[in-house]
Formats: sequence, C-alpha cells, structure tokens
Amino acid sequence: MPPAVVADYLKRLETGWGRETYDGLTERENEILTLVAKGATNHDIAQKLYISVKTVQTHRAHIMENPNLHDRTMLVRYAIRKDLIEP
Repeated sequence: MPPAVVADYLKRLETGWGRETYDGLTERENEILTLVAKGATNHDIAQKLYISVKTVQTHRAHIMENPNLHDRTMLVRYAIRKDLIEP
C-alpha cells in the first residue's frame, strides 16, 4: 500500500472518521442523510462531498437498509428525530 494511503487511513482512525454512529450509520452516511433530508439530489451531494454519484447511491442504499427507512419521507423524519436537521 502506498505510504499516503496508509497515512490517510491512520489519520481517519485517529479522528474517528467512519465510526459507526446512529443506528449503525457512519459519519459519512449521516452527512448524506442530512443532505438528502434537506432535499439535495445525488448529484448535488456528490459535488458537495467531492465523491462520485455512484458512491452517494451506495451510501443511500445502506441507509435505506434500515427497516424503518423506505423512502425520502422516512429519511427526513429520521433526520429530524436524530437532530440532524430542524423540522
């Protein structure tokens, strides 16, 4: 593995990036959930977070695996309950 990749990985471990948070969601998934709940499209989210649309779709699919989150309305309600956005 290139040294830069290892250094980046170790930095992320130190800062806690990627740690599981609410109901098994990672910090990145919570970021995406917040943006979805605010009405952002996959394309908007990808641009804002400097990731691909496919990565956004993958994160959204993982978020939607939660048994109570079947559509955007449920995502918004969940984000409000978790204080990620204001009603």
